[in-house]
Order: sequence, then structure tokens, then C-alpha cells
Amino acid sequence: MLDPYRPEGSFVKKAVAAEGGIVTSQSLAAAKIGATVLADGGNAVDAAIATSFAVGVLEPWMSGIGGGGYMLVAMAGAPEVQCVEFGMIAPKTLDPADYPLAGGTTQALFEWPSVKGDRNIKGPLSVAVPGTVDGMRVAHETFATLPWARLLEPAAALAQAGLPVDWYTVLSIAVAARELSENAGARKIYLPGGLPPAPAAAEGPPPRLALGKLDITLRRLAKAGAREFYEGETARAIAAEMQRLGGKLSAADLADYRARVVPAPASSYREVEVFAPGGLTAGPTLARTLEFLTADMEERSGRAPGPDAYRAYASALDRAYRERLQTMGDAGDGTARNNPASASCTTHISVVDRQGNMVALTQTLLSRFGSKVLLEDSGVMLNNGIMWFDPTPGRPNSMAPGKRPLSNMVPTILRKSGQPWAALGASGGRRILPAVAQILSFLVDFGMDLEAAFHCPRLDASGAGVTLDNRLSPEIKAAIDPALAVRRGTLDVHPVLFASPNAVMREPGGGLNRGMADIASPWSGAAAEP
Repeated sequence: MLDPYRPEGSFVKKAVAAEGGIVTSQSLAAAKIGATVLADGGNAVDAAIATSFAVGVLEPWMSGIGGGGYMLVAMAGAPEVQCVEFGMIAPKTLDPADYPLAGGTTQALFEWPSVKGDRNIKGPLSVAVPGTVDGMRVAHETFATLPWARLLEPAAALAQAGLPVDWYTVLSIAVAARELSENAGARKIYLPGGLPPAPAAAEGPPPRLALGKLDITLRRLAKAGAREFYEGETARAIAAEMQRLGGKLSAADLADYRARVVPAPASSYREVEVFAPGGLTAGPTLARTLEFLTADMEERSGRAPGPDAYRAYASALDRAYRERLQTMGDAGDGTARNNPASASCTTHISVVDRQGNMVALTQTLLSRFGSKVLLEDSGVMLNNGIMWFDPTPGRPNSMAPGKRPLSNMVPTILRKSGQPWAALGASGGRRILPAVAQILSFLVDFGMDLEAAFHCPRLDASGAGVTLDNRLSPEIKAAIDPALAVRRGTLDVHPVLFASPNAVMREPGGGLNRGMADIASPWSGAAAEP
């Protein structure tokens, strides 16, 4: 919402600089938890895991243990950047016949054909197998240094204390209130008395929403280990409640789920190595976008992009997205099917530690509050990962049992001279890729620092025309291909028309670390190691 006393587009935030580690998150409170882990001797992966669990409690509309995602890890001196894949998977008993087309088009993140009752978007049939907990397990076993329980305890304490209710919490709940009211568990937690909660009317601590049994579940996971979510008491509770609700997620789906670590595919842009997830993420589309930009932005000048640069951004993103949506999907054996030329509500966390290790972590429930299904027996809000599938049969990304859907996430790590230089990513569904590509260009093509890059206006071109930040000049609008529908939009808290990025950067040669968070989000921030 626009503040009438604040000039349009005048969001300002400062970068954080420190010799020690830095964590950036859409929740500054969660970032501070990660920074404390760094101070306790943890590395960047330890801090990312603790922040991941904490932000899932503090921003339950964005992510949580009922979701999935991808984590990139760049250890200083290591020859490869690794990717922890913990994306969501369709249940094995999913039946495409349960999702008959209703005519028309849904506008919720994707322009897929509408499904009867929106059952691919909300409710128990929209739920895919969650991967976040196992993803954190694999990251912990492979890279971390501190005990597992130490990393979950802050999130458990936050869940026990309850969710603080301020104006942003109220807005985040109110936007989804109608759909939250359709599930008993979500209604009980987030709509007390049938309405969104109200913040405190006077000075003093904000009221808090009790989060059901989430703290009990987190403490059980801390004590028994991550696989308890998939094979233990928690798994049995999830499967039983989903069966009662009419969903397809089963005990067998949970028991069979495994996250994995694979080398992150590499590409290059100018003098920088670019690492992003492969397969069904937006990583291959980022590589393709940068390939187009390399040819279209050969003549660079000045310290800020002009009309020609924004024309190149719009053109490259439009071409890359057309390829993506027409050709990418799960080939049926867990591998990506896409063009041979290409090798929502979400949250992103970037971390650098004092040794120069970096993490870029993006995790999601997909839509705001995911499926809107909150399980009363465990306190877990479940994803609506089935929404990522095209409900039209016979297409590369059509839904099928046990299949992985196309994802918009693209956590990215940049290296210079073989060493981690920057970690970045964003939330915002299809808008993520345009934000990451442009910030990368601002840093590499125009030599901006993080603070300047985050304040530089962006456009969005993610498959449905071009949205220009209102701060961009008429000359920039005129430079964009007339074949692309162009509209204006305002950078603001709501509605969110542009992605919300977070990033960290390290000076080459081991100098200062810097962190920068989304300038428009009221809660985002960078926290330095105390």
C-alpha cells in the first residue's frame, strides 16, 4: 500500500558490511538467528539451515516445512558449486482425471487452464510431497558443522511463542482469508473469530497467534532427526490427516522421498562464472537469458542501464520464457525435458561466512499459504505444488503420478577467479528470473555495488508482456519492442509486481562481506555476525 507521505518509489535501504559473516532474508528476525549461528562457530550452511526453519515460522505464508526448494552451496576453494535439490513431487496415486478443465484461465501465478473447483490450486488435492526437511537434512550431513538440534531450536522456540501480529502479518493473512477459511486447521489458527487478527491498538508488544502443534513437531524433528518427518510419528500423522481430508499424499510418498546433492550447472557471463540449479528450475532459463544478453549488450557504457539495456533485458527474457513454457517438463524418469539449447510466494536466503563460503537458498509453499491446508495434528501448512503442473494433458509439464513439476526458483552463485563472489536469489514466482538476471547484469555490466543494484529500477518480463517500474523513463518504454505489451507498475508492498531479491557479496581477495535485502519488503534485512 502506498504511504501518502512517501513519494512513490522512494524505498531506501542500506547495505550491511562486515568482516564477519552476513545473512540476508525476507525476515530480518530470521536473518539474525542465522547470524547468531555464525557467531557460535557455524558455517554458511549451518546459518542457512537455522534461518530456513526460522523463516518458515515467521513468514508461514511464504515457506515452511511443508514446502520444497533448492540450495546452492559454494565452499571457498572447492572446485564445484553444489546444489541440494529438495523440490516437490506429485504423489504416486495422483490421477489427472481428478483435475477436469473448467474452461477459462487461472491468473494465480500461471496462466494455466482453470480446473474445476481450483482443486489443483487449493485444498488437499493440490498438495505435492514436501521436500524441505529432507533437503535440510542432506545439506546438514554434507556441509554443516553444528548439531542438527542446535539449528532447529530457535524455530521451535519461535513457534512456541506464537506469530507476532503487526500490520504486515494482518495484510498477509487478509489477502488469503477467503481460502484459509475453507480449511478447519487454517481457519482456527489464522482467522480467530472468523476474521483476520488485528494488531495492537496501542503501544506495547504485538499480540501473538498460537501456531498449534508446530513447536511440538519441530522439537520432535530436532530430537529424532529429519527422517522422522518422512518415516516416524510426524509422517504417520500427516498421512492419516491427508487421507481424512481426501488428499493423495500418503505414508509411502513420504517414506520414499529423498533430497539429493548434485553439482550445480555452470555457465558464464562476461568474466563471471554463473551457477544455478538445473533440470526443472529456472536455472536453464537464466543461462539462456544470459546467452541472449551476451550478444545483445556488447556495447556497454556508463554506470547505469539506459534504454538500450532495458530493451535488451525485455527481449532476452521474453525469448527465454517462450522457450521455457513451450518446451520444459519432466521427461518421466526424473530428468528434465527441455530445448537442447538450454543446458510465487516464496522466500530467499543468502549467506556468506567469514571464510568466504556462500549459500543461496530458495524455498516455497508456492502460493500464499500454499494449499491453505494446515494439518491440526502436526501444525504443518502444506504446499500446493500441483499448481506448478500444466493441467492440460499431453504437454511437457502436464501432471502425472510421481512427476516433478516445473519450478520458478533460481538461487544463484557467482564466482570470480574460482572463488565465491556473490549469492543471490528472490521470491515472486515467475518474476524471480527477471529480477536475478537484471541484478546480475547491474553488478557485472555496470559495476554497481549491491546497494546501487538493489535500488536500480527493474522491468518484469516473465511470459505475459512487460511491466515497467514507474521510475523508468518514457524513453525506456519507447525503446522496448512494440510487439511486447508494456504496462506500468509501482514497486510497493502490495500488490507485489516485482520480485523480492536478497543477496550477499564478498570482495575479491577476502575483503569485506556485504549483504542487501529487498528494499520494498518491510520485514527484510541483512544481519551481520555479532
